[in-house]
Amino acid sequence: MLIKDILREKGEKVVTIGTGHTINEAIRRLNQHRIGALMVTGQDDEIAGIITERDILTVCGEHCSRVDESPETSQTGCPVLVKDAMTRDIVIGVPDDDLNYAMGIMTKNRIRHLPVMKDGRLAGIISIGDLVNAHFEEKVLENRTLRDYIHGSAQ
Repeated sequence: MLIKDILREKGEKVVTIGTGHTINEAIRRLNQHRIGALMVTGQDDEIAGIITERDILTVCGEHCSRVDESPETSQTGCPVLVKDAMTRDIVIGVPDDDLNYAMGIMTKNRIRHLPVMKDGRLAGIISIGDLVNAHFEEKVLENRTLRDYIHGSAQ
């Protein structure tokens, strides 16, 4: 099974955020879309990096006295911008990468989200959860096929 098989089912939609947005906006988008990472775009919508829950926790633990921002106050809960918290050196995959390779690269680099690039553009993003689910489904199908074969040959 390949990364493109996951993207075919999951879709290629990737939620992004600009480098000039605040951490608060990043948190809102993560919560709104129920995801764990946002691709960060710079000028001309090129990929500038990725910001994950882990990046946000790290920066908020070091720099923020509060992370909630109420519209009634003029103060910002966390003054840090996405560009100051994001991971710039991203590890990427390509659609034709095997899932075992993708899982290995994610494990080696201790990352939970892998942007997928195709022909110089962002083609999607997969998570470690996507890989686990794909492996599980593959093993269930394999198991069922073997059971059918055994039961079919026994008759």
